[in-house]
Amino acid sequence: MFIYIFNSVKDMESKNFVIDEYDIKLDYERDRLYGLSKDSIIELSKLKKEPEWMLKLRLKYFEKALSLPKSNWLPVDLDLSNYNIYTKPKIKASSYEELPQSLKEYYDKLGIPESERKFLAGAVSILDSEAIYSKSQEILEKKGIIMMPMEEAVKKYDILKDYFMNALDSQYQIAALHAATWSGGVFVYVPKGVHLEIPIEGIFIIGSENTIQAEHTIIIADEGSSVTYVEGCFAPRLSTSSIHNGGVEVYVKDNARVKYITIQNWSSNIINISNKRGITYRNANLHWIEGSLGGYHSFSYPSTILEGENSSSTSMLLTLAGEEGEWKEGGSKMIHRAPNTKSKIISKSVSFNGGNASYRGLVKIEKGAKNSKAYVKCDSLVLDEKSRAYTFPHNQVFEDTAEVAHEAYTAKMSIDQLFYLENRGFEEKEALSMLVTGFMDDIIREFPFQYATMLNNLMRLELDKIGALA
Repeated sequence: MFIYIFNSVKDMESKNFVIDEYDIKLDYERDRLYGLSKDSIIELSKLKKEPEWMLKLRLKYFEKALSLPKSNWLPVDLDLSNYNIYTKPKIKASSYEELPQSLKEYYDKLGIPESERKFLAGAVSILDSEAIYSKSQEILEKKGIIMMPMEEAVKKYDILKDYFMNALDSQYQIAALHAATWSGGVFVYVPKGVHLEIPIEGIFIIGSENTIQAEHTIIIADEGSSVTYVEGCFAPRLSTSSIHNGGVEVYVKDNARVKYITIQNWSSNIINISNKRGITYRNANLHWIEGSLGGYHSFSYPSTILEGENSSSTSMLLTLAGEEGEWKEGGSKMIHRAPNTKSKIISKSVSFNGGNASYRGLVKIEKGAKNSKAYVKCDSLVLDEKSRAYTFPHNQVFEDTAEVAHEAYTAKMSIDQLFYLENRGFEEKEALSMLVTGFMDDIIREFPFQYATMLNNLMRLELDKIGALA
């Protein structure tokens, strides 16, 4: 993960770390399963040696997908049948040292070995469609925490029948197809009353062209427990496009706490779709934090169903759209079903170089969710004339006692502020970076220090692509 602590952008560049144009080509053998059909899904399940209940689940959602219309909110016509639905690396390593050299070099650039040593209690690494490496520190075993690749978990724990696709919204074709074609992912279970102070991490890398990565992650925080999970998503530059169609389900039981942190740094020819939804029970809290960089088209809506009384959820999203024609869409859905529930959505986006950034969200207060409170703030910053920002809020309130507040603004970069900083000796791009990171500060500060530092540096590198402001 992005763990190296850099003192400056120059220090970062000295390690040959670049945001989009990785100079390493991942070299490894792989098996592929092409096309989308009932036969290919049966073959996928057979290759993974899955239990019968999982094959039935896959076929159920495939049939459902066939009956659903294509998602009309996507600005690109996605035909998943033209991609490899399964790409299996012929790699299995019990330690970092056993990975192929090209992968080790790539992981070094991302700082993954250092992060495992210094900051993480456990990590599972997914390359394309399979876990190739997993490591748990002794602290997880002592606390009774389960963390393992999802393909192993579905064979070992029948309880997953009760959770798999129970939280995710499958009314959209793309989400139903995720359930039919999923591969890879992480399963985490935190026992009752157990608190893990050190983060754990799932690392997801797309290293193959024309492939679909559709990992599925489930986190169950049992009563009175707490955990922080970090999701890192990466891809080197590929010769043709690939698709990320991941799924995340988080179950936060009574009095439990989960913080789910995502940093995405895709290459520019990745189409990213993230299906994420959690359920909070009585007095529980789920905190989503997401920084989205890279990817030509990206759609992410971390969502929460507030099922238990006095439960709460916060979603904080940071989005950069900095390439001509690029469409980055972030938002959240908060569905209040119980009394005295609280939710907050904070979304901030920056668009430049002809990029398009948008917020799309939903707050729903169902009948009976008395005295519920919801707050939404979505702010957009546009740095030039050819870039765009959009806001699509949607509030549904069916309870008279509820309090719902929404505020939003879209602004252009202040030339006066930029001029002021330049007159204090800062170069234009340095001044621009200061203003943008200041705009994003209330979200960046929610990331753990080492991730916040990296996010700041990554944004500076992104902004370095912009030309002179008009």
